[in-house]
Amino acid sequence: MADDTEDEGPAVELGDREPVDGAPLARVSSRLFWPIQKSEVARKEGEETIRTPDGPRELASVLDEVEVTYFQSEQEFTTAVEDAVGTGPIPTADDS
Repeated sequence: MADDTEDEGPAVELGDREPVDGAPLARVSSRLFWPIQKSEVARKEGEETIRTPDGPRELASVLDEVEVTYFQSEQEFTTAVEDAVGTGPIPTADDS
């Protein structure tokens, strides 16, 4: 009976769209340890390009717009970055 399920295709079709530039903010924040200073985030992950509603941006440039200098938690960091870049759909190469 287990052999029957092996022949099935993927549970979710992924489509043929172009990949999105930049890393999800959650992936970047998951590599950090909390609490952490903004300057330390910039040192460790500042060169990383993140996905934003306006297209990919370097995290260091986003952090320049954030007034918080010390993040107590991952949630506080995420909220501060989202306040700076906004939230919403991330454009793909086809959307440009």
